[in-house]
Amino acid sequence: MKTVALAGGVGGAKLADGLANLLPSSDLTIVVNTGDDFEHLGLYISPDLDTVCYTLANLVDPVKGWGRENETWNFLENLTALGGPTWFQIGDKDLATHIERTRMMKAGQRLSEVTKQFCKSWLIGPRVLPMSDDPVRTIVNSDEGSLAFQEYFVARRCEPDVTGFEFDGIEKAVPAPGVLEAIKDADLIVFCPSNPWVSIDPILKLKGVRRSLENKFVIAVSPIIQGKTIKGPAAKMYQDLGVEPSALSVFDHYSDILDTFVIDDLDANLAEKITTPVLVTNTIMKNRQDRIDLARKIIEFCSMH
Repeated sequence: MKTVALAGGVGGAKLADGLANLLPSSDLTIVVNTGDDFEHLGLYISPDLDTVCYTLANLVDPVKGWGRENETWNFLENLTALGGPTWFQIGDKDLATHIERTRMMKAGQRLSEVTKQFCKSWLIGPRVLPMSDDPVRTIVNSDEGSLAFQEYFVARRCEPDVTGFEFDGIEKAVPAPGVLEAIKDADLIVFCPSNPWVSIDPILKLKGVRRSLENKFVIAVSPIIQGKTIKGPAAKMYQDLGVEPSALSVFDHYSDILDTFVIDDLDANLAEKITTPVLVTNTIMKNRQDRIDLARKIIEFCSMH
């Protein structure tokens, strides 16, 4: 079953890894949000791409779910001593990724080309594509004004109240080479349990993406369980926007393009309120086996529908 997964953040990376352990590499394409990419210390940083790739390559910090395992912090310690900006913490191993990406892009390579090379170096089987080679920057509108996503997410720890979102550059941006083609060839589209507002929406708002999904079988996994998220600010964002944070709210967010929906066992009482076929199962991925089990249940469920 040729599958395209749309992903961002830790939850998205985990399900992408589950799918990668279940499907032949040639049958899986992972399209990753780049709306939270930014420049810091003169370096081009792609947080979601790195989290997805580190997870697929088994390099990720298993406790945090992002960054590198067994990381060291000599760079950050010395930057601190010099009085440099340390609000965005970069470990020594992670620094190499950002330096090499920046070098390659300054030499004229596109983000998708850099990502392909990194995946080759890290022995990642499935194809991983940034959503676009063009810059798209997520802006969080808040009670404290408009904030760049990383400023809101990392520097301010999601404290400001959200009033809306903008995606700077989205009108001119086009999907990266291979994105629309992968969707066209796919039997199944999976929206991973990523933040609907700032991980999946930027991908869906790119030229041609929503239209390419019209005749496709689309399933989404709720990142919200019993009104809360395992990681990230999705539940708080819903609340700030005056929407009750729940799996049902996530379903409503996507309902016009969904064929089926996945909710956690803990939210089984919501199943009767969802107007598509719904898979009720464990969606909390504590380890790799959980990821593979969820991926298998999704594939099996979609095969029957």
